[in-house]
Amino acid sequence: MPRGVAIPEVRQQLFAVVEQVVVRDGPGKLSGRAITGEAGVATGLLYAHFTDFDGFLAAYAVDRSFLISAAAAALPERAGTGSVSGNVADALLSTPPTTLLALTRLIVARPQLPDLVRAVLGDRTAGLEAVENAAGAYLAEEQRLGRLTAGADPGALALAAVGVLQRITLDAATDTEARVRATVTALLDPVTTATPLG
Repeated sequence: MPRGVAIPEVRQQLFAVVEQVVVRDGPGKLSGRAITGEAGVATGLLYAHFTDFDGFLAAYAVDRSFLISAAAAALPERAGTGSVSGNVADALLSTPPTTLLALTRLIVARPQLPDLVRAVLGDRTAGLEAVENAAGAYLAEEQRLGRLTAGADPGALALAAVGVLQRITLDAATDTEARVRATVTALLDPVTTATPLG
């Protein structure tokens, strides 16, 4: 890229490259030079926007965790509509698998990142924790409405559903959506009532 040419949304461009590099090469291959080289920009551009490489990765983790939590936030409002398993699967799949895979791999490689994300977004409101909380609130409301059996544990089911997503995402399989939907259906349908309990 020529000098002096403005790059629109440079942060998002660099964040997208993080995902490409992590998914393709693994988090061990991440460096400022790898990111800027893949993006086709000068190495100094990254440091013009972030104090250091760790700060850049923390900003990436905060950004992607916020997107994941925002996508799941509306799930509790869907209580009483559609199918219980379908609603949960939709919420789990609302974030692109590449984003989940990259963020999960990066967090495993850099275990300090979740604390940095929580410092910005708050406890239990970031990333997959937020998805788990939204799913738990949603399932509790479905239980109140009689669409989930009285003996079901909404919190445990929410944790299991997020665990399913994380496990399948880490496989990096091409059939992520089908596998998540099938497994969430197998998990939730046995505790879902055909009609509200009266």
